[in-house]
Amino acid sequence: MAPAVPTTMDRPHFIGIGGAGMSGIAKILAQRGARVAGSDAKESATAEALRALGATVHIGHAADHLAQDATCVVVSSAIRADNPELAAAAERGIPVVHRSDALAALMDGLRPIAVAGTHGKTTTTSMLAVSLDALGLDPSYAIGGDLDAPGSNARHGAGEIFVAEADESDRSFHKYAPEVAIILNVELDHHANYASMDEIYESFDTFVGRIRPGGTLVVAADQAGARELTERVSGRYDIEVVTYGEAEDADVRVLKVNPRGLTSEVTVLIDGKMLTFTVSVPGRHYAHNAVAALAAGVALGLPLHNLASALGKYTGVKRRLQLKGEAKGVQVIDSYAHHPTEMTADLEAIRGAADGARILVVFQPHLFSRTQELGTEMGEALALADSSVVLDIYPAREDPLPGITSTLIIDAALAKGADVRPEHDMAAVPDVIAGMARPGDLVLTMGAGDVTDLGPRILARLES
Repeated sequence: MAPAVPTTMDRPHFIGIGGAGMSGIAKILAQRGARVAGSDAKESATAEALRALGATVHIGHAADHLAQDATCVVVSSAIRADNPELAAAAERGIPVVHRSDALAALMDGLRPIAVAGTHGKTTTTSMLAVSLDALGLDPSYAIGGDLDAPGSNARHGAGEIFVAEADESDRSFHKYAPEVAIILNVELDHHANYASMDEIYESFDTFVGRIRPGGTLVVAADQAGARELTERVSGRYDIEVVTYGEAEDADVRVLKVNPRGLTSEVTVLIDGKMLTFTVSVPGRHYAHNAVAALAAGVALGLPLHNLASALGKYTGVKRRLQLKGEAKGVQVIDSYAHHPTEMTADLEAIRGAADGARILVVFQPHLFSRTQELGTEMGEALALADSSVVLDIYPAREDPLPGITSTLIIDAALAKGADVRPEHDMAAVPDVIAGMARPGDLVLTMGAGDVTDLGPRILARLES
């Protein structure tokens, strides 16, 4: 039985309620009986899904959106100090709660699994949520993406397990106290908040220190940053450490990943037993995510074979190599990849499943700071495609940086021999792709911004 809603959050107001992380917490609170309200910059299917649960959702930000009886205001790190609703909360003495503190409160009294890492959090969290639900455990979960419909990024379940993404970008994952933690990889990202790998390691070390005594850390054995972190924390905490991967010294060893079109067959050695199961999404990195989920479930005491079978029921999450449709023999797939490692992994996965088809990419860089630090690597990743169109940088929460544009990526891609071109007008992209594509091609819309909106438009233009 889930705990009651904390008194301070029985009438919460969310600033930016439509965001992936914020909407999930709002949804769970609404399902637990809280009177939820909030605001967002624009209408969305997520806003409608929240209204269907009884939440009040305002469009635009204004001080009078904050109800007189609001008990707290929930914010993320993206909310600026001059937001009028935040200013109104300060004037009226209403407590301000960070998103991570709200999520931590929702996990109190339950058995949390927290999934951390620079890449793969949403996929791995989704795999756990789907498989635990298939086993009849009715978990609660909070995911950074929708499973199958708007608003399906979170749920209040009657079971004792709570699965959540643990976001390292602003160090908010330091607030959680999981029974089981997964660390998929450790790389330098979020350059506005981390100046070096040492700072990244320190942050992940703090997260490991938050695991409950007697709990378990599941950590990748193949990725250099994860191995370094494992060495740094070894013996320092009262927890069990379980490594997974293809490395010979991995506790849960991946022996084989066999691509089978848009699925993979994975063979692992765990507790001295060989096990083969199916992952219904393509790519070696998704197979490894499934193995991490398997190891975490076993750490909770779940039956190995039942869990492996349940993992096969996962068929993907929105924006993670999601097939948007097909028109005139051209398939359009949406990818959330925005870091070079993610871009490379998704392009390699699609190449493995493409059976010789051409791969055309529409890439939208995400954040000026990330482009400044990793623009060259992004361009090099695009060289894995047959042809790419690169859009202007999606700023999200950042202001422009002098001299930092998509040209950094395009120049790097050209230096690697890639066929790449700029496009400054998103509205022109469907026509551009229609002029490039031919039957049998695969088109990837790639990035963490609003490039995802182009998929249906490209399909409509191809059809016409």
